[in-house]
Amino acid sequence: MTVLSTPAGVFGRSRELSARSHEQVVFCNDDESGLKAIIAIHSTALGPALGGCRMYPYADEFEALEDVLRLSWGMTYKAAAAGVNLGGGKSVIIGDPTIEKSEELFAAFARFVDTLGGRYVTAGDVGTNTDDLDVIGKYTAHVTGRSTAAGGSGDSARLTALGVFNAMRAGAESVWGTASLAGRTVGVEGVGKVGGELIALLLADGAEVCATDVNEVALQRISIDHPSVRLLSSVAGAPVDVYAPCALGATLTPESAETVEAKLICGAANNQLAHPGVEQLLRRRDITWVPDFVANAGGLMQVSGELRGADRATVEADVAGIFDRCRDIISAAHEAGTSIGAAANRFAEQRLDGTI
Repeated sequence: MTVLSTPAGVFGRSRELSARSHEQVVFCNDDESGLKAIIAIHSTALGPALGGCRMYPYADEFEALEDVLRLSWGMTYKAAAAGVNLGGGKSVIIGDPTIEKSEELFAAFARFVDTLGGRYVTAGDVGTNTDDLDVIGKYTAHVTGRSTAAGGSGDSARLTALGVFNAMRAGAESVWGTASLAGRTVGVEGVGKVGGELIALLLADGAEVCATDVNEVALQRISIDHPSVRLLSSVAGAPVDVYAPCALGATLTPESAETVEAKLICGAANNQLAHPGVEQLLRRRDITWVPDFVANAGGLMQVSGELRGADRATVEADVAGIFDRCRDIISAAHEAGTSIGAAANRFAEQRLDGTI
């Protein structure tokens, strides 16, 4: 276990994200299990750093490092904007989740989590699920999102989707004057756990949905569960009212910002903007972007509720409150003449600084 502290390395990258550098970045290597992982703690200003464990076949350690730094930074702002007393952290395991999972690997990862003494609490993310978290929970107490059978609150996909749906409703109210998505066409990019739950909510609200995913099995499941959903090769540039990125991040680039047809962008993916300047390109085209770290906080609220022992009804009410939070942030942006992203960042930073 090594903490990298070269100014031009980890913390140089951290400063590129914001003025708030990461507190701690730990590289984890266990030869016996084959574990290669990185845990990044961005901030513990509001409480222990909470963030999921992502397992992904990164091309190399540099790609994994970039991802964990961006994700952990985003978790700090997500927690602050969500109003929960948690900090921001994240972890990544370098490996293919379809073939490289084992109890030994997750046990080794849990032991590294334990060495941080509760400064970091792990949870699920892309490539990990409640079964994996149940294994991790056998070796460390610093884990949330385990199955209900193991004493946890279960998979967070449904409440994450509920939060995104309410954020989308707030965005729709700003763009079209009504929070209903009935009659609107929504393009969902990524139909995994969260994307699938979001589709169900959209259809129930009367929206027309088209969807895409690189995973053919996931698309087949959607076509069986929701036959009315149109399957497309791409939705980012399709003639839709709402673009909902729910896969991996950075799909909003300077190039895609010029071709997207949606008037509203709101989805579950983390770090949707390739860089912050992309939002300005969207604003010039009168496209409203709801910041991902506000919209997708439902899962974080669920595990926060798990940590404090809140019941399901209380947590669901908190997640539904994302509608009001987004409405307030959008209103603040309009009043100040700034971007919604800037207004969301300001709200989060005021909480981090203890000024609100």
